[in-house]
Amino acid sequence: MASGLGAIILVLILVKQDVDRSSPETELLNADLARIEQQDADLKRAIASVDQDSLKAAAAITKVQAKISDVKSELIQKSDQLSQKALQLSAVKKTIKNAPKAKKDDVVRSDPGGEEDYIMGIKVEGKRIVFLIDSSASMTDEKLIDIIRRKNSSALEKKSGPKWKRTLRIVRWLLARSPKSSQLAVVTFNKQATALGGGWFSSRDAAALGTVQRDLNTLVPTGSTNLQRGLKKSVALKPTDIYLVTDGLPTDGISRYASLNPFAACGSLLGKSNNISGLCRVKLFRQSVADSAPGQGTKINVILLPIEGDPDAAPEYWRWTAATGGLLISPASSWP
Repeated sequence: MASGLGAIILVLILVKQDVDRSSPETELLNADLARIEQQDADLKRAIASVDQDSLKAAAAITKVQAKISDVKSELIQKSDQLSQKALQLSAVKKTIKNAPKAKKDDVVRSDPGGEEDYIMGIKVEGKRIVFLIDSSASMTDEKLIDIIRRKNSSALEKKSGPKWKRTLRIVRWLLARSPKSSQLAVVTFNKQATALGGGWFSSRDAAALGTVQRDLNTLVPTGSTNLQRGLKKSVALKPTDIYLVTDGLPTDGISRYASLNPFAACGSLLGKSNNISGLCRVKLFRQSVADSAPGQGTKINVILLPIEGDPDAAPEYWRWTAATGGLLISPASSWP
């Protein structure tokens, strides 16, 4: 009996010792479990963040793809427009190439093609048309150094100046496109003014036109630019339209400017200087127009050829032509 009790006591002691040893192991397992659960939570958060970034990236890709699609559509549209423009340009070139030459009954022949009445919006029209042509020394060349060189050269050199030869082509172009029912006059001016052919002639009068063209061919561009004399000569003819061919503002006038306060500082107009400033040329132009230009009802058109050092010419002539219902053009060097 005693031995049986001892055995039971021994078993209880062994069980207690095993329980004491298992407690630390359980704690370690619990710690490992907690760490793994934390790692799982962290991984889930990371996966959620990646999923969110993926959604944003997908939205951005969709937006970029839509923009690419829009650009492709625009490129296709532009390509179609360019193709249409190319076809139109080809048609225009073909029209120009096939344009008829001047008719046999034209009194004045102008080599550059066809029966066109327009050049950059300007049309030759009117019942009584004066072509007012600047024949001053500056009409020989564009650069001042070349103009000065030709001033001191022979008459043949002056007449051979590229701008003067172009001026003669322009006059032929204008004469060739004048209405058949119009009366015409050609007035040239430098320091003086002259009506070629004596005054009015019919646009269909071949003999008168031939005389005017011969007179033009004998002119030598020289002297100062006295627009006032040209206007006075033109106004005396009572035109309905004036077509002025020039290259800049005037350098000479005939009014008594010494008595006018705006010209007090312009010594060149008072005989005290050989040069005229840009400001004085503007004042001279405005005074010449105020003194001598035709009244309301006469349309002024200006063909302004290039010259070095006269930037005020274009705006001044533009204001004048616009006030009369006319036009100012500064044509390309290839015209006519």
